Amino acid sequence: MDLKPGDKAPAFKLPVDGGGHISSASLKGNPYVLYFYPKDDTSGCTAEAIDFSKKINKFSELNVAVIGVSKDSVASHDRFKTKHKLKVILGSDPETTLAGAYGVWVEKSMYGRKYMGMERATFLVDAKGTIREIWRKVKVAGHVEAVLAAAKSL
Repeated sequence: MDLKPGDKAPAFKLPVDGGGHISSASLKGNPYVLYFYPKDDTSGCTAEAIDFSKKINKFSELNVAVIGVSKDSVASHDRFKTKHKLKVILGSDPETTLAGAYGVWVEKSMYGRKYMGMERATFLVDAKGTIREIWRKVKVAGHVEAVLAAAKSL
């Protein structure tokens, strides 16, 4: 699926770190950030999660929830969150259902080998459930600041 700003955000319900679930229905009326990342406890993913965690108070002041999503299990998310003292919500998408709906479960290539994997991408969704901004093939440096600036404009 090729989502664009202005499109309705796909509905979701995901198990999250610490137990429980988060869903688009539970976030209704509030803006949120969904950021997709390849794997818990890898260098780029850890840096991105730490960057979002450092700015979580700024997002909270704007009433913007921040949810990281990977195909890792809830148990993996719990270890990742504890190890790095993360403050973001981590959703588990083991079947890549949500990643597929957002078009971020893609073919990748490394050393000539092709495989399916999670594209590092971020979606800013407004309080009405409309996608306002999309960042694809994210480079971690400076990314959280760009997302926060966009969230301030909601």
